[in-house]
Amino acid sequence: MTALDPELRHALRGARTVRVETSAGAGRPVHEAIIWVVVDDAGRVLVRSWRGERGRWYRELRANPTGTLTVGSRRVPIHAEHAADPERVEACSRGLRQKYASARGSLAGMLVDAVLPTTLELHPA
Repeated sequence: MTALDPELRHALRGARTVRVETSAGAGRPVHEAIIWVVVDDAGRVLVRSWRGERGRWYRELRANPTGTLTVGSRRVPIHAEHAADPERVEACSRGLRQKYASARGSLAGMLVDAVLPTTLELHPA
C-alpha cells in the first residue's frame, strides 16, 4: 500500500491529537473521534484504540476500512489496515511511549496487552 505523503506525516508527527471520521458502512451515520497517532521510523502511520475492541472508531474502521483523518485544517481520506503483527504493534507502542510520555495514565492504557491487537496502519484512500 502507498504511504501518506511526507508533508502530512510531518504534520502528524507534531500533532498531539487528530480527528478520525468513520462509518460502519455506506449510508450509515458518520462518527468522529479524537485519537492519538504516531509515525514510526519507517514512516508508517499507526493508531490504536485506547478502549480496545470497544472503541467505536476502531470497530467501524474494521468493518468499513475507509474514513477521513483530519490534522489541523487538512482532511485526508484514509484506508485502515489491521496491523496486529508484532513488528507494527511494537513500533506503535514505541512511538506512543516517545510521543506521549507526559500522559502517564492514558499512555499506560494504550500499552496493556488487551489493546495491542487494535493497532491499525493508515494509508491514503
